[in-house]
Amino acid sequence: MNEDRKEPQETSLDDKKYQNPELRDVNVPNAPSSKEEKEMQKMREKLEDFKKFILTIVKTVSAIGIIPPQAAHFFDDENELKEEEKKEKPMHLLVVLPDDKEKEFNKIKVDIIKKAKDEKLKVWLNLFLEKDLWEMCLDSKYEIIEAIGMAYPLHDKGVLGALRVAQIHKSLALKKFEKYVYSYVIGGSLVRGEAVKTSDVDVYIIIDDTDVKRMHRLELKEKLRNIIYSYVMQAGELAGVKNKLSPQVYLLTEFWEGVKDANPIFYTFLRDGVPIYDRGGFLPWKLLLKMGKIRPSPESIDMFMSMGDKMQEIVKRRLLDIVIGDIYYGVLTPSQALLMLYGLPPTNVRETVNEVRRIFVDKEKLLEKKYADILQDIAIKYFKGYEHGKVKEVTGKEVDKLLKDSDDYLKKLKEVREELEKRMSEKTFSEIYENVNKLLQSLFGNKTEAQLIREYEVEIVNKAKGNPRFLHTLHELVNMKKKYKSKKIPSKYDFERVRKDSVYLVQEMIEFGQRRELGLLQKLKVVVIAKNKPHELFLTSPAFLVNEKSVKKIEGSSMHDSDANALNQMLAAHKGGRIKISEDILLALKKELGEFEIIL
Repeated sequence: MNEDRKEPQETSLDDKKYQNPELRDVNVPNAPSSKEEKEMQKMREKLEDFKKFILTIVKTVSAIGIIPPQAAHFFDDENELKEEEKKEKPMHLLVVLPDDKEKEFNKIKVDIIKKAKDEKLKVWLNLFLEKDLWEMCLDSKYEIIEAIGMAYPLHDKGVLGALRVAQIHKSLALKKFEKYVYSYVIGGSLVRGEAVKTSDVDVYIIIDDTDVKRMHRLELKEKLRNIIYSYVMQAGELAGVKNKLSPQVYLLTEFWEGVKDANPIFYTFLRDGVPIYDRGGFLPWKLLLKMGKIRPSPESIDMFMSMGDKMQEIVKRRLLDIVIGDIYYGVLTPSQALLMLYGLPPTNVRETVNEVRRIFVDKEKLLEKKYADILQDIAIKYFKGYEHGKVKEVTGKEVDKLLKDSDDYLKKLKEVREELEKRMSEKTFSEIYENVNKLLQSLFGNKTEAQLIREYEVEIVNKAKGNPRFLHTLHELVNMKKKYKSKKIPSKYDFERVRKDSVYLVQEMIEFGQRRELGLLQKLKVVVIAKNKPHELFLTSPAFLVNEKSVKKIEGSSMHDSDANALNQMLAAHKGGRIKISEDILLALKKELGEFEIIL
């Protein structure tokens, strides 16, 4: 037991929740009781040699842990244990392998089970690849992934610790305001299979703001974000791990808008993230992304294009039917990628053949007719013919010709891609520059380019309200505009760097505008107390009085029924300045509330 404590690679629960009196009453899901932890500690000692055996046959094991007894029934059902097996109450042992051990998976499983039988260990093996854990999340098996996160660790390279701190933080957030949490999603290095003990755990919390009536949405986001951030340290202490939680909070409406427009931040979040809690919104969006219903990213285009590069070697070593299939996909998917790069949604086989001919041969004049004929020959004549039983055999001479034609076709497609990317980069840059310029004008007024950059420097950079490096990004945007105007196309590296920096620049300016708007909102609001009940008075023109049940508009010395939409529109249209509390407003308040007092 002393040896266990000295091993730096081991982690444990460390009884954190019992050591800190402020955290004793926090309910952590699937966490073992003190008695159960002692039992699992005894089991740990028994399993020490067994653990060493596992680490001997697979040195890169990601995690080994004991499933808490109170969560064992989830695994009983998942493994479809018989009733007599359930009665024996086997201790469920969790072993997580890296994804590169997929080919050796069955052999490893057999070896571990044999060792357990030889040692007469009363354990039930639950062997997973890391990607299996995320598939559980995508299948909404949240109870099982929650139990895995709370497993008593015998060995952990960061997976269990990261899952545990995320699960605890999720539980704290749901306990506080469950009705507002729409999705709780894990992303980053943990999902990519790159997590270590000290890796940050990237989590994304989507807040449902669709039924907000009394509170401004910006105010709601700010309040909930502060609460969520306040739980970070608490979750880390309860988990007893070194993994630092890094949460990002988004409103549901801005998430929808971001995904719809394929905003890089939300696009990446949707592509890489897996939910550990979801009310039914995140997974459908993720499925739409996989189906190609959301505008594809440069990463997906690269993936499709790369399939063609590997085609020739694969063709040489496969049977005839596989050869035909690989050639087909090798030319079809890059063709679809180019069409997507052009701006079209993913197409089926016949649409791809027709659209390549229509767009790149007839319209844009980027392909000669012979290349469209090659695509049609491979996709329609050979692959579809083979699929439908019309092509039953292919001669060696035909295979050689298919390989040569497809090679020529792919080389030409790469040239077309380069030309398309030049055109698309110029179009994308114009959109980026226009968006940045519009944001600057919305913040600082209709001024010249140089004046807007100067205002950004004075109001944001010099007042430490933003990152100084984005001032350099603004100057780079101006210089790149001049290059495009003079037909000096910037390098792909320079363009991508400026594009990525511009995304964060835009995000920073949006947040600056939101903070400024929120500050203005606070200045416009005063509290009115009547009959020991608070009311919020918004000093717009006209003014509004808001309580738990109603929103009323003050016109002259009278009050009329209104709603939250009218209030939000008035707040959005307010240009600054402060309205005095006139005699008419005071008279209207007197008529409505009787005796009252104003708290400034």
